[in-house]
Amino acid sequence: MTSAWTCLIFYSNLDSIKSSSPALAGKERLETKLATSGLRSTRQRQRVFEVVAESHDHPTAEEIFERTKRRMPEISFATVYNCLSVLVQCGLVKQVTLDRTPTRFCPNMREHCHFFCDVCGQVTDIELPSLRLVSKVPLPVGFSISSCDMSLRGTCSQCRENGGQPTR
Repeated sequence: MTSAWTCLIFYSNLDSIKSSSPALAGKERLETKLATSGLRSTRQRQRVFEVVAESHDHPTAEEIFERTKRRMPEISFATVYNCLSVLVQCGLVKQVTLDRTPTRFCPNMREHCHFFCDVCGQVTDIELPSLRLVSKVPLPVGFSISSCDMSLRGTCSQCRENGGQPTR
């Protein structure tokens, strides 16, 4: 099976993402980013951020809702969805959109791409060797790239070893 890739250019402020201090603890980082965006920190935003930050499986909004509800039973899906929107807007979480699948959310704010297994649906972070590769993309005159969102599709190693059968 051949892997397909898609590169979508999003116009976001990379400087604000790169300037976030790794020394800041999660809660402090959340509060700082919200404050600089003119927003206040709420218990709901804190819980949703904690759930996403602890996740390594690129959960969907529904999965984040289910996990957050275990910690905060009174939270609604609409509140979780609105919190996710704010977290993306503030540059605390990446929104990952893969063809015809529910939107997923990623806490890894470094430049990277995603590998989507067509068999089991697992999404894996793939570190990019360098953003210099993206700068070699021939653009129309006057265009500039602020970020690159690339996804790779194919079969993960576990599914390949399992003869193309889902492992999840």
